[in-house]
Amino acid sequence: MFEKLKSKSFTVSQERFDTLIGRTTTIHGRLVLLDSVRIDGKVLGNIETAPGNKISVAIGATGEVTGDITAHRIMVAGKVEGNIYAAERVEFHKDSIVHGDISYGSIAVEHGARLLGLVIQNKAAADSASDAKAVIQNAKIVQ
Repeated sequence: MFEKLKSKSFTVSQERFDTLIGRTTTIHGRLVLLDSVRIDGKVLGNIETAPGNKISVAIGATGEVTGDITAHRIMVAGKVEGNIYAAERVEFHKDSIVHGDISYGSIAVEHGARLLGLVIQNKAAADSASDAKAVIQNAKIVQ
């Protein structure tokens, strides 16, 4: 009647990352991205992309971000202490830890991911980050 659950992982992305922040690197300050980035080190500051650009941000298993992340697609396998605004999609892999509010077009959460904050779906995948921020602020007021 009950079958053993097999460990299912997300499929490997065909995403291309032009920038890599290595595990021994720590960046202090705001990042404004023009290309997709993978973070295996630490970023202390906000990560932003221009609205409408289809830029991805991937936080590796050893990656840590303290600040808000705004991008088209965001994948988290490490730690984020801040709000996440994903216009199209957000993915949380097992053992990821997020302390902050999350706004997304679509979402995938692997078993074992830990999320602490509001989780709010955008009205449409094309919503801008400023619209997502307004939705989160309205949700906080209603509480």
